Amino acid sequence: VQLQASGGGLVQARGSLRLSCAASGRTFSRDTMGWFRQAPGKEREFVAAITWSYGNTYVADSADSVKGRFTISRDNAKNTLYLQMNSLKPEDTAVYYCAADASGPYYYGRNYRYWGQGTQVTVSS
Repeated sequence: VQLQASGGGLVQARGSLRLSCAASGRTFSRDTMGWFRQAPGKEREFVAAITWSYGNTYVADSADSVKGRFTISRDNAKNTLYLQMNSLKPEDTAVYYCAADASGPYYYGRNYRYWGQGTQVTVSS
């Protein structure tokens, strides 16, 4: 089983990026999938998650909130997860990781069984 994250890069503030996470080895159409990020010197934090049943989405609502700027989606036919990031800020700079198959609350990284290798997002001011 492999999760391949892509789409990161260098972008100016207020720009947009779309991250993709292609899954192989098994289908994740019946699993909760999520995005996390880790900035230098900081702990990994939850960004967004999407369930399999009704496609319910959850986006972090923290101090450096991505709510209203980031959108998570999935294409089960392609076994691919997406994260559309708009109005990017320098504080969004981090390595973004996709994860799949959560066995508990979606906002805890430890509940996910599979992880991608991460893709670097750098937002310049």
